[in-house]
Amino acid sequence: MFQLVALSLLPWIPVILCKVTTEEAFTVLEGRSLKIPCHYEPQYASYVKYWCQGRTKEFCTSLARTDDLRAIDPAGEKVSIFDDPIQQVFTVTMNHLKEEESGWYVCGIEIGGFWYADDTTFTNIKVIHESEKTWCRTGDWRSCLSTGSEGSYEDSSLAIRDDRSGTFSVTFKKLQMRDTAWYWCSAGQQKIAVHVLVTPRATTTTAVLVTSPPSQSIANLLPPEPITKESWNTHSLLLATVVVCSSILFLVAMVLLAKKLWNKHKKDPLLRGVGSMAAKFTGFSPDASDLQNSTVVFLNKNSQDMHMI
Repeated sequence: MFQLVALSLLPWIPVILCKVTTEEAFTVLEGRSLKIPCHYEPQYASYVKYWCQGRTKEFCTSLARTDDLRAIDPAGEKVSIFDDPIQQVFTVTMNHLKEEESGWYVCGIEIGGFWYADDTTFTNIKVIHESEKTWCRTGDWRSCLSTGSEGSYEDSSLAIRDDRSGTFSVTFKKLQMRDTAWYWCSAGQQKIAVHVLVTPRATTTTAVLVTSPPSQSIANLLPPEPITKESWNTHSLLLATVVVCSSILFLVAMVLLAKKLWNKHKKDPLLRGVGSMAAKFTGFSPDASDLQNSTVVFLNKNSQDMHMI
């Protein structure tokens, strides 16, 4: 009896000792790709690995195997499989998933033989349909805009983008004050209210005061000419001329002043009397101007001395 029990459990010994592991479930959006890692023990490095759809191996539809060379291109095939013995993991890639492909799948290692069962593990894949994203102005259902099957919407005033990762964005173009309102954004059965407030753009005015001569504009004003050697020599010559002319005028003025003083001196009565006396003794003209070249002799009655001036 014991031997019979032992023989009946023999095919399941590899399952107990050497399990293949992966995540219990995966969720993916329709149209997207999915990668499923299946980890195994080192002793299975050289074994054939496979991926099939179903709940058990006996009722599982094979989709990819590592001994099938056509199933190693993850980009070109609907389903592909790649084994990495060093990391002890084989990876299954499923492309362009559809909602009807949701269900149970098996990561398996083929052991072979009647007494030995394959080492397998199960996972559930759920492909969800991408729901439309809608943006509406509260109280005006005719304003509702949806992404549609493409996952996006855009016109001259608004753009809706769905990145298909759990978030979608709404972008206003050329916002106006009249866009201030309450809006609804919804995805499937989920809906949330959003308030948009548009405020006037702040403006800054800078006053600039420009003054210019009344007879010419700023554009006609020329910068001062730089002082050069030639201009400095010209200025020096002009200055010397001014100094010489000023000196000559000063001398002329002094001469005229002296002549005027001399003429005034000639009219003095004392000088005229002296001139008359000199004329009596010398016979010269009594003009005082001749005194500068005359000798006057005075005779003293009490003395025979003669004084000359």
